[in-house]
Amino acid sequence: MRKITTPLTREITRSLHCGETIHLTGEIYTARDAAHKRLIESVNQGKPLPFQIENAIVYYVGPTPSRPGRAIGSAGPTTSGRMDVYTPALLNLGLKGMIGKGARSPEVIAAMVEHGAVYFGAIGGAGALLARTVKSSEIITYEDLGAEAIRKLTVEEMPLTIIIDSKGNDLYKLGRLKYLDLKEEQ
Repeated sequence: MRKITTPLTREITRSLHCGETIHLTGEIYTARDAAHKRLIESVNQGKPLPFQIENAIVYYVGPTPSRPGRAIGSAGPTTSGRMDVYTPALLNLGLKGMIGKGARSPEVIAAMVEHGAVYFGAIGGAGALLARTVKSSEIITYEDLGAEAIRKLTVEEMPLTIIIDSKGNDLYKLGRLKYLDLKEEQ
């Protein structure tokens, strides 16, 4: 298991491979559909983004309220495809990593290859386990969005799998092909 620390530079993303499992430590940001829409509106209006997006990682999550003594409540990934319409523009601004679940569009994968970004998969249904890796959580903007506000999280050894690497290799496609090959051999 490889350990990665943010910021996620192009040098790091180029060294990550589809199917590889890592432990991520450092600062990441949360954002879902409504926050992405606002981010793109800011970009289109020439306004600065509320966080440094270059070499950043965005986690597609809307965490539940935290219990006493915890930095965050359950924090499982949401379906990434809902952010696909916004993602190429953010990759163009320097976003280097995304954490979520589910397949990505061909347009997102092409933008990832162009900009040297990666897509990490987190286990859906394991929100309580993932929340234990979050050491601090701070809302930085869009508080009116509730669970969908953008937060800065500090994570320690968050377990993730490289679903799509910076070369465009896609575990969803490669895993299916490998399964079909093994099935054929039987």
